[in-house]
Amino acid sequence: MNNIHLATIAIMAVNVIASLKGFNDTYFFERYKFGVGAIQTGQKDRMVTSGFLHVDFSHLFFNMFTLYFFSDVVINWFGPGKFLILYFISLVAGSLLAMFFHKKEPHYSAVGASGAVTGVLYAAILLEPGMRLGIMFIPIPLPAYVLGILYLFYSIYGMKTRLGNIGHTAHFGGAIGGYVTTLLFKPDLLVTDTWMVLLLAVPIIILFILGKLGKL
Repeated sequence: MNNIHLATIAIMAVNVIASLKGFNDTYFFERYKFGVGAIQTGQKDRMVTSGFLHVDFSHLFFNMFTLYFFSDVVINWFGPGKFLILYFISLVAGSLLAMFFHKKEPHYSAVGASGAVTGVLYAAILLEPGMRLGIMFIPIPLPAYVLGILYLFYSIYGMKTRLGNIGHTAHFGGAIGGYVTTLLFKPDLLVTDTWMVLLLAVPIIILFILGKLGKL
């Protein structure tokens, strides 16, 4: 933990404080979680506040653990200011995509930093696609971009089948936010890593084609 940047610590602290409050205060949790009906009636703040609430300790730990591993990659490239901008854009992008796909479901609700964290993860992969990551049950570390693409395809599957009690739409929206923001901050990637930029765009394009065809 000695090398963790202050910006990451600040984000983690807000998540932990808000989540602990939500664990012990049902009114607080219900008031600030993502809820389509409530947002449509004017409580737009939920699109941000929901990103700092979690269902339980395991949900909170997984998101913060993932953030810990990938935030420094983004900070090393862009600095803490742009990292925070990317984090919040990804958070809001996750909420916006969830609203887009669930706008006719007033009872749809979700919480968690997953959208923002996925945006950081996707940005890190775009910046350093040669990273190799290990996951359970696969003994050989795989290139980060392979896992990133597989994760988004899994999210599409989750959106289509409503797999588990997981906000797959926010994950995908966050990834899109991280992807677009990274290219805005470092547009030369379009020239220096053209094929990687295009490859990471494939699941995003497929998502919107399926959405347009009414397959989600």
